[in-house]
Amino acid sequence: MRDDRITLLGGSGSPSLTRNICDYLEIVPAQSSVRKFSEGNIFVKIEENVRGRDVYLLQSTAAPVNDNFMELLFWIDACKRASAASVTAIIPWFSYSKGDKKDEPRVSIRARVCADAIETAGADRVVTVDLHAAQIQGFFRIPVDDLRAAPLLCSALEAEVRGPAVIVSPDAGFAKRARIFADRLGLPLAIAEKQRAAHDEKASVGGIIGDVAGKTAILVDDFTISAGTLISAADRLLEHGASRVLAAVTHGVFASDTIRRIDESRIEKLFITDTVEPAQSHQSGKITICSIAPLIGEAIRRIHTRQSISVLFES
Repeated sequence: MRDDRITLLGGSGSPSLTRNICDYLEIVPAQSSVRKFSEGNIFVKIEENVRGRDVYLLQSTAAPVNDNFMELLFWIDACKRASAASVTAIIPWFSYSKGDKKDEPRVSIRARVCADAIETAGADRVVTVDLHAAQIQGFFRIPVDDLRAAPLLCSALEAEVRGPAVIVSPDAGFAKRARIFADRLGLPLAIAEKQRAAHDEKASVGGIIGDVAGKTAILVDDFTISAGTLISAADRLLEHGASRVLAAVTHGVFASDTIRRIDESRIEKLFITDTVEPAQSHQSGKITICSIAPLIGEAIRRIHTRQSISVLFES
């Protein structure tokens, strides 16, 4: 017999986001435990009965990426072996979404491999936020809900921007998604010309397509690791006459020295969400974290009660 209670199980990759979502849903997280042995093996255990329940498993795949991804697979398997009625894998930051295509010879399409692994482990549905490439939804043969953080970030930007402003895409490839921000805020769109020579996470920005003079320039992107593109683009925008530069990014996937670089940059403020677990070392006066918990929590509620979630995709 199916249990109608919402069962939210949080992995070790998203403890604070799990608590925030539970607060939104007014539930307590399922009891569970994780152990990592000295040789690197991961052991997971569900500490309560989930037989007949629809389980919502929350696990972001930020650093350590491979450990968190393997833990996700083990949790899915544990739920299925514990006779859960269904398992919805909620992956706020799907790290390997960057590997969405074969763009040079003899490389793996890593996102497809991960999609196959998640399905094979037994997931019935996937919920994620701002996949790096929309076609990744087609890598799965199970339903995938790719939620959008743009409305949340736009609300934060509306309270910050005064006077003329312009949305800036970091490259031509992100322009379509940057247009969502521009349309929602009623602002024009400009595009930076990004160049990336290799897979070393280093990029440079050349020219700016569009009028930014005398305006607040708002850089938008789906994720940042080194913040190199944002910082380079901010310098070019100010050289082209922008009055100030703000940035809004869904996934703050920061490297070890990224916060220092942001603090030393000409970016005035950076808005991110908590799809990646914030760390003490990531604290900065320039960074504002907008919680994604209400969006994911509402998606869980609607999926669980068999309601449409299309309203959550409205831009």
